[in-house]
Formats: sequence, structure tokens, C-alpha cells
Amino acid sequence: MTPTRVLRLLGAGATALALVTACGAPPTQDGAASDAPASGARSAADLGGFDKLVEAAKKEGRLNVIALPPDWANYGAMIETFEAKYGIEVDSAQPDASSQDEVNAAKQLKGGDRAPDVFDLGLNVALANTDLFAPYQVLTWDDIPAELKEPSGLHYGDYGGFMSIGYDAAKVPAPTSVRDLLKPEYQGKVALNGDPTQAGAAFSGVVMASLGNGGSADDVAPGVEFFKQLKAAGNFLPVDPSPATIESGQTPVVIDWDYTNAAQTAKLAGKVDWKVVVPSDAQVGAYYNQAINKDAPHPAAARLWQEFLYSDEGQNTYLKGLSRPVRMEAMTKAGTVDADAAAKLPRTSGEQVFLTQQQADKAKQVLSTSWAQAVG
Repeated sequence: MTPTRVLRLLGAGATALALVTACGAPPTQDGAASDAPASGARSAADLGGFDKLVEAAKKEGRLNVIALPPDWANYGAMIETFEAKYGIEVDSAQPDASSQDEVNAAKQLKGGDRAPDVFDLGLNVALANTDLFAPYQVLTWDDIPAELKEPSGLHYGDYGGFMSIGYDAAKVPAPTSVRDLLKPEYQGKVALNGDPTQAGAAFSGVVMASLGNGGSADDVAPGVEFFKQLKAAGNFLPVDPSPATIESGQTPVVIDWDYTNAAQTAKLAGKVDWKVVVPSDAQVGAYYNQAINKDAPHPAAARLWQEFLYSDEGQNTYLKGLSRPVRMEAMTKAGTVDADAAAKLPRTSGEQVFLTQQQADKAKQVLSTSWAQAVG
């Protein structure tokens, strides 16, 4: 998303989620037939069970998604598998859009058949737009940690990861800390994935920079100052990185999620010696969140998509994309996790930081008043 997530409380916050009350029992596949339209279904049971949901979704025949790059958390394979499994066409719009772009599109296209059916959002954006969401609890609801889901099912974590530094080992020395990026060897080479006032990856990149420069989850000003210094040194590259810019050599160093950077390592094998490091002194984790558009033009397909994402198959598809699925702990205990894929996850060690919502809100305020002046 431009390109702007087992981890526990990841995310630009989860606070509001930490206040949740205990959730009820998960929906079951069995249920009495219901005449309720899919747009009002809060579980598969409301439609008469999972098979009825599949039937309704197939009748709609289409699903609109947005901001899902094919090489981001393995969404290319996710979409292809869903289409083949259910015979439902997936229209993937604006693959390089940010979380905020998703919300903007939903508002602009409301009432039309091109509006997004579902969202994949950073938690900050999700919490700011709950009025756009329809509550829905997937069959595997109980496997999602309580602190990572809104209790009624308005939004819930799907996949997570840590901020990292990806780099072309043939062009720059291996960084071991965030501050290494200020060295002359990185002049004109360091790119940040997105605008931190709009994109989750960039936001967490500033938090990572803060931790690596004497700041904390409560004080991200040092992170903004770091990027100001990076620009002054001529090291900051004002280019939104993508797989194409990495392969072409335009962005030799990219600050992004570990799963996105790690995906490039495999993709570019034999072309670019792309490596990934999660700085041990600045480990910031986060989950992205799923939500259903309450005005979804294809409400049954939207709910079936969620069921697929949170099934063992969908969660292992995320894992094969080197992201950490939200049900990973439960699947590991149940023996349904893809062990080979899990073994390939980027290594982490040391203290891990996950912002609370209060910390994230404070950081957002700092960024809104200082980011443009610092790097604009």
C-alpha cells in the first residue's frame, strides 16, 4: 500500500481495542436460513451458514478491492486463489494507493458499483473512519487476539510485521542502525515508503527513526529531526519506492515493512543483491486491519473475502508473503501453520515496540505540524 503487519499488540495503536469487552461466541457454519440481505449480515450464520454465503457471493460474481499491490503481503496470490476457488472476479483498483486513499475512494464512489467492497488499513486510519464500516465476525473470530479486534467486528488485524531497512548490498554497506543512514555512503539513496501523515508504513518508519535516535513511542520528534538531517545531508531520496524503482536501482535503500522488503529479496534473486535488516535498537511492529464497506456494492462477496483471508489457507498465504498472520499463534498450536514459510520470516531480536493508540495519536499530531516543514 503505498504500499503506504507470532506478534502481539502491533500497530499504530491498539488501545481503543484494549478497552474491549469480551467477545461473544464465534459464528458457526450452521444456521437457520435467513432472509436478511448480505449487507446486514454480521456473520455467516445470519445468511443461513457458510454455504449460503458462498452462494450469495457467487451470485454477485464480483469483488472490488483497493490498495493491494500483488507483491504486498502476497496479495497477488491471495486474489488469484480466491478467484479460482469461488469463481468471483476481483477488480483490484489503485494497487499503490495509501490507507487514506482507500477511504477517499469509498466516499467518492459511494452508491456506485465501483466503490471498494473492503478495506485494508493502517489502524490509525481505521479508527478514524469506523462510520464507514459494517460489523462482521468471521468463522475464526476467536483465534484473533482480543486486543487486535473491535468487539463487534467493525475492523480487526489481519497481518503484521516490523519496520526494516532494505538495501542493495552491491551499492551500499550493510546498515546496522538507523543512524548509519546519515553516513556519506548513503548519499541520495534512502527512500521512505510513502508520506507518514497518510501511509502506515511511512508513519512507522518515522517511529523507527525516533527509537534509533534517542526518542521513544511517546516522543517521535527525534524521528522527524532524523529525516530533516537525512535531507540536509543529501541522503534522503524523495521518491516513493516500488518494486520497479528497487529493480532499476533508483532506490538502493528503502525503509519499509520487513515483509515487503523481504519479498524483494526473493523476487530479485540473481538480479539485485537485496538484503533486509530490522535494526535491533529500533524495532517497531504493527498490524494492518480489515474492514467491510457498509455501502459495499457486493456485500456477500465482501464477507466471503474476509472468511477467506482468515481461513487457514488465507492466513498461510499471508505467511508465504513473509508477513505474520494474525492467527499465527492459534494455527501454530493447532498444527495448521505453514512451518516452512514461518521459518523464512525475517529475524528479530531485542526490545520490540508497539504503539498504543494514545501514543499513535500524539505521534500523528507531531507529524501533522512538523513533517512538511522538516522535509518539504
